[in-house]
Amino acid sequence: MQRPWLAHYPAGVPADIDVNAYTSLLELAEDSFRRFKTLPAYRFMGRVATFGQVDEWSRALAAWLQAQGLQRGDRVAIMLPNVLQYPVAVAAVLRAGCVVVNVNPLYTPRELEHQLKDSGAKAIILLENFASVFQAVRAAVPTQTVVLTAMGDMLGTLKGAVVNYVVRHVKHLVPAFDLPGAARFNDALSRGRHLPWSQPTLGPDDIAVLQYTGGTTGVSKGAVLLHRNLVANLLQSEAWYQPALAKIPAGEQIMTVCALPLYHIFGFTANMMLGLRMGSCNLLIPNPRDLPATLKELSHHRFHSFPAVNTLFNALLHHPDFSKVDWSSLRISVGGGMAVQQATARLWLEKTGCPICEGYGLSETSPSATCNPVDTTAYSGNIGLPLPNTEVTLLDDEGQEVPAGTPGEICIRGPQVMAGYWQRPDETAKVMTAEGFMRTGDIGTMDERGYFRVVDRKKDMILVSGFNVYPNEVEDVVTQHPGVLEAAAVGVPDERSGEAVKLVIVKKDPALTEADVRAYCENNLTGYKRPKVVEFRDAMPKTTVGKILRRELRG
Repeated sequence: MQRPWLAHYPAGVPADIDVNAYTSLLELAEDSFRRFKTLPAYRFMGRVATFGQVDEWSRALAAWLQAQGLQRGDRVAIMLPNVLQYPVAVAAVLRAGCVVVNVNPLYTPRELEHQLKDSGAKAIILLENFASVFQAVRAAVPTQTVVLTAMGDMLGTLKGAVVNYVVRHVKHLVPAFDLPGAARFNDALSRGRHLPWSQPTLGPDDIAVLQYTGGTTGVSKGAVLLHRNLVANLLQSEAWYQPALAKIPAGEQIMTVCALPLYHIFGFTANMMLGLRMGSCNLLIPNPRDLPATLKELSHHRFHSFPAVNTLFNALLHHPDFSKVDWSSLRISVGGGMAVQQATARLWLEKTGCPICEGYGLSETSPSATCNPVDTTAYSGNIGLPLPNTEVTLLDDEGQEVPAGTPGEICIRGPQVMAGYWQRPDETAKVMTAEGFMRTGDIGTMDERGYFRVVDRKKDMILVSGFNVYPNEVEDVVTQHPGVLEAAAVGVPDERSGEAVKLVIVKKDPALTEADVRAYCENNLTGYKRPKVVEFRDAMPKTTVGKILRRELRG
């Protein structure tokens, strides 16, 4: 396949890299633990954890997991926010020979039950703040081994106790729960230190992560990311970042702001795994929505890299404390998860001196597929060039390549593309072409230099602050309310989140109120899936065959 974009690669970025440099993420992790042993790997609420400590903790937890009877290939769910326990848990799961199942900590019981059942997760590691949610579904899921942790568990005895007391008794963030037989994270670590650890032999085609996504329909499915998929994407990203990283003084450790949730594939790869590969330190931000706390934390550090979504860049820019942070060391700002807006990009460059470099990808591509050159100086509105080893083509509905300048469905082929959807060969077949390209559902164009631009979406997906919301799921949940006759969910423009959910309802019960609908959604849908706008109508606009015309509801 012709790759016109290669002629426009920044100096020093190769057309292809050796994607077989490591047989697995485990081999990559072991290599990094050795090479960067004494360097800080994470900073979290004042605590510094070195690569050597993460090595020691994760080995102990891996030994404990193996002692619980977990076998190679078993799935382990991780339901944690950005706390130090997260990277330790991920490394431990991989070192036990198991598969990481990333879980959004804000899931409702309904959403959690589906994911645990679908993945067949035998164990879960979760923050006690969400224990009551797991308790509600425990009897219905195959998850037997439960590890509970608290916010301050890895902050040392005194500080940890204070943080845990405040979280539990001052802020009341831990609802009452009862999970008999659950182990405590720190107990598992201390026991694991005295248990034998059997190092698994993992290969490129073993599954590393099940990353749940709506895919191209509304049913949440696990994208099967093999060890080779994630290793390739790390090495591709590292190669792509080189022109910006070269501007960091020799011998200075890279510091990366980790404000993306680690359970999201963008944060998982661009922060945690890439930090592991490059020996950089991740500054963990547990709640980026708390802008004063986030900016206060940033004001204490010099940092070089900041991957984020447009909504966070924009919110930070407009906060009065923005100027209290020293942005002078920032060399790379990567925007992903949703479109970067021109006004945000212009202001970010003006205030920090560092351009936002927009990229594009999906859970199914580990996630990075394209990115703008990191030495770019101006906002272009496009999603950049395909990364090394990556081919992108634009196809029509019949699967034929479209002529230059014509919009077509963006289709991706490369070593970072998933093996398929977990136990859903029918869904996999819908998105994979015979030539090995993955259909994204996004419509794009390519210019003569090989730069791609997203112009529309083939599917009705709504993108809220970088998170996929599928109308089918929202509608399926809402129509189960006894007072609802029909429901349709559409995306509408939103200044803060790019898009927001608008819910249109035809009532079955005339007494149904907006408050009823919102309360029902709160119990059944996680925050970003809930409607911002609720509208009642007497009837829905429909096609002749009775299909609801969502596009007519957007106004």
